[in-house]
Amino acid sequence: MEYTHETVTGAYGPVGRTLLKLSKLVAVAGGMVFVALVVMSIISIVGRKLFSVVVPGDFEILQMGGAFASATFFAYCHMIHGDVKVDFFTQHLAPRKVAVLDAVGSLLIGLFGALLAWRTAVGAASLNQTHETSMILGWPVWVAQGLMVPSFILMSIVGFYMCGHLLRLAAGRIK
Repeated sequence: MEYTHETVTGAYGPVGRTLLKLSKLVAVAGGMVFVALVVMSIISIVGRKLFSVVVPGDFEILQMGGAFASATFFAYCHMIHGDVKVDFFTQHLAPRKVAVLDAVGSLLIGLFGALLAWRTAVGAASLNQTHETSMILGWPVWVAQGLMVPSFILMSIVGFYMCGHLLRLAAGRIK
């Protein structure tokens, strides 16, 4: 068994392919939010320097939008093995052992994603109860925080899926 990106992602079943498509769609949406934030920042900076006009609340929009957009990349990154790995210690191990270690890492990502989703949802609910708003625009802060929860749930599901997938790969049940 060769353990490469192609053997792992090419062996996804219907659930894995669906998760890959969904996580890619979510990541693209986050990328579009980042592009919009860059355009808004450029307009605000140029407006400030040349015309003494700014986008009101540009820092708030950047903070809230950046938090949401950042959360959208985790699941897709993990599905395509784009996360940072230090393989110095594992480069001479058998591919099956590397797959088992990667499965443990995926399990941890699944657990961490579930923890993030839970605590972010609790934090958003708390912000909603206190009616906290942003300073300049007066936008409810809980909305921006709550928008990150689905991405963390997807990250968790992907982590658990990848754990099972990599264990099946290590056991030789996937060719």
